[in-house]
This record gives sequence, C-alpha cells and structure tokens, in this order.
Amino acid sequence: MPGGPDDGTVRRFLGRLSLPERNAVADALRAETVGGVLLLIAAIAALVWANVPALSSAYETVGHYHLGPSALGLDLSVEHWAADGLLAVFFFVAGVELKRELVAGDLRDPRAAALPVVAALCGMAVPALVYSLTAGLGGGSLAGWAVPAATDIAFALAVLAVVGTSLPSALRAFLLTLAVVDDLFAILIIAIFFTDTLNFAALGGAFAGLVLFWLLLRKGVRGWYVYVPLALVIWALMYNSGIHATIAGVAMGLMLRCTRREGEAHSPGEHIEHLVRPWSAGLAVPVFALFSAGVPLSGHALGDVFTRPETLGVVLGLVVGKTVGVFGGTWLAARFTRASLSEDLAWADVFAVASVAGIGFTVSLLIGELAFDGDVVLTDEVKAAVLVGSLIAAILATVLLKMRNAKYRRLCENEERDEDHDGVPDIYEEDNPAYHLRMAELYESRAAEHRRTAERQSAERAAARPSAASGPAGPDHRDPPSAPPAVPPSAPPS
Repeated sequence: MPGGPDDGTVRRFLGRLSLPERNAVADALRAETVGGVLLLIAAIAALVWANVPALSSAYETVGHYHLGPSALGLDLSVEHWAADGLLAVFFFVAGVELKRELVAGDLRDPRAAALPVVAALCGMAVPALVYSLTAGLGGGSLAGWAVPAATDIAFALAVLAVVGTSLPSALRAFLLTLAVVDDLFAILIIAIFFTDTLNFAALGGAFAGLVLFWLLLRKGVRGWYVYVPLALVIWALMYNSGIHATIAGVAMGLMLRCTRREGEAHSPGEHIEHLVRPWSAGLAVPVFALFSAGVPLSGHALGDVFTRPETLGVVLGLVVGKTVGVFGGTWLAARFTRASLSEDLAWADVFAVASVAGIGFTVSLLIGELAFDGDVVLTDEVKAAVLVGSLIAAILATVLLKMRNAKYRRLCENEERDEDHDGVPDIYEEDNPAYHLRMAELYESRAAEHRRTAERQSAERAAARPSAASGPAGPDHRDPPSAPPAVPPSAPPS
C-alpha cells in the first residue's frame, strides 16, 4: 500500500509513492489505460454487432464457429477460445504484476499490504453478500454470487483517463494494487468453485510442465522458442484437466523472477511483462470483450435487469456492494493498523476510488458464463446486468471525482514540478542537500537577472527624464512670458 511512516509513531497511507514505485505504476497505468480504451471500443462494437438485425446472425455464427484439434480435446468455438485461451494471457500479466508487488512492490511489507488485501477481500465479500441477499429474497439462483466480486482494472483506468486525469499517483496505485489482489482472489474463486470434474492425468502433466517451466527459468535458459511452446502445452493440459485454463497463465506469471540483480536494468519478469502486456491489453482482452459483451439490449431486456433477482443482485453488488466493501475495508484496515490517512487527502477521496472499483467487466463476464453455463437466456441477462452495473458505477465515479478535481489538479502539479530540470520531480528531492544547492544557484541566477533588469530600466528612465523636461528647442530655450488672458467684451446694451 502506498505510503509509509512519516515519523516514528504515525504511519500514513495513500501518501506519496517512492520514485521507483511511482515510475512503475505510471508505466503499468499507461498500458492499462490504452487497453481500457480498446476494451471499451470492443464492447461497443459487440453490442452494435449483436443488436443490429442485419448483423446479429453473423455475430452468433462467428462466435460459435469451432476450430482446433479435436484429438487433443481442443475443438473449441471462437467464443470459447477467447475466454479460455486469450484470457490466459491476461491472467499471465496479472500473475507477473502480483509477483512484482509481493517481492518488490508495496505488498512486500506486511503492514502496508494489509490495507489493499483487506480492502480487496471486503470488496469481494460485500458484493457477494449483496447479491446473495437480493437473489435469495427474490427467489432467484444463488449461483451468480461471484459475478459482481471482480473489478476490471482496464475499464476502471479508462474511466480515470477521461475523468480523473489529475488523480494523485497514490490513489491510482491504490486502485491498481487493489485490482491485482482482486484478480488473485477471482482466480482462486474460479479454480475452487467452478471446477466440476478433474482429469488427474492431465492435471499431473500440467503440474510437470510447470515444474519444467520453473527449472528452465532458474537455470537461466532464454529464448521465446523454448517457453512459448511449453506454455501452450501447459495451457492445453490445464484445460483438459477440468480446471479453468487461465489458472495456467497466472501460475507461470508467478514463477518469473521480479527482483533485479546487480547489473540488470530490469528483472526478467519486468522485461517479459513489458513485452506481453501490449498483447494482453491490445488483443486478448478486447477480443474476449468482442465475443462476450454482445448481448441483446432491447427496452424489455434492460427493464428485466432491475426486476429479475439475479440481474438486480449483480447491479446492486457492483454499484453498492463494491463501493461499500472497498471503502469499509479500507477504513477498518486503517483503524486497526493505526494508520493515518495522508494529510493531502480526505476519506471522500477513498470513497470516490472505491466507486471506481464497481466497474466490473472482463472477469465478471467470465464468471457469469461459468456460473450459468447451460442457461443461455440467463447468461445473456447477467451479462447485460454487468454492463448496466458497470455503467452506473462509472457515472457515479465520474461525479464524485469531478467534485474533487480542482484539489487533485493542485496535488498533481505539485508531484510533477521540476524546477531544476534534472528529470526528477522536486518533491522527491527535498531531503537531498545537492538539490537545495542547485535551487539556491538557480534562484541566485534569477535574482541577479532581475537586478540587472531593474538597473537597466532605472538607467533608461533617468536618461529619458531631462530630455522630456527640456522640450524640443533645447535646454537653453526660454519661452516668452505668456500674455494675460483676454477679457471678453461686455455684451452691448439691448
């Protein structure tokens, strides 16, 4: 969790990030933001494709077209390939992010890690509870309890890119760390609750492949031609084992080394994440959205979102459950760890970011497909509920963030100021004597320039004054005394 102890007794959270952490977060956010925009475009394209009468049949045809080697148990539909295949790339990146946070980021400190972990847990438990209460009281199915539990970081950051451009880096880092932990628990939910039968032979083969993957990494073997084929084999075995194939992606991501050794500019995990993230954000997730978000959105279908217990539970879980869960978990963690909120922020800022966490898309759609597998109508209705709930959460977050945007802008400007032009924001050099010496020289140079300007202007004015007083005829010219004013003649008598 961003922030650290300001003194010996008070530990602050949501305070200023360290410079390396700030740079790492900035790099991750840039890629995720671009991915979020592409994700939004893909979702809109899917909705248009699925709801325009002349195109809807083609959407169904393409999505259900099967391809792949049936002998290997991989004769899957295009929609299935997107959900089980391409999303493994997304979860691989999530695994690398989680590993980096655990060994080199904020989660390596147990005290700092407590806050985002508790916030993420509460941010998943409360939406599940809200869904269960809503669906249970309405007589609906409880199978979708996990649908509103996940946050879509790409979509959330796309919203921030539009409405929260001045959001302080600490709040962005909090959302990113929260989403990484959220993804981990979502993966565990998928592995534990959505695995019906197990093929132990395939599972054993996948485990052996993961061990080989780990050994090759530890031996320092390099070359994509070694790891990519091995990763495909591990993925195929994991798929055939009965466990969702995306688990293979996160497992391989967690095996990468994310700490730097002497002489390394980047760790292997950082390097590979840098290479794979564009494929995840630019291809894998948008293609998944293209074949998962295309649900019928007639007026009747949208009305049913707020009347059917399962879909209403999803909407309330995302909008209310996520916001209350993340905010409440953050407050409780701060209270029991005796951490103090950064003096630059208020709890209203935490509430605004908590509302952004209600934007659930990629993993929520995936869990919706798994939870209601076999019921096509209810699956589409739950997907529509995910879209509606995410849209409401985005609007709520926009309103809350805009109310505080002036304050965020001032904080952001302070974070970016670099008066000595050394490439490091001034706020990170306040404890560096060399910085203060540079600034002293800079101000002395500016002061000397101001003095020279003042002296030049004074000299110019002094030179101009005698000339103006003497007039155009020269300094010895004397004007004759002026004649008395003429007395106007008196008016003639009438």
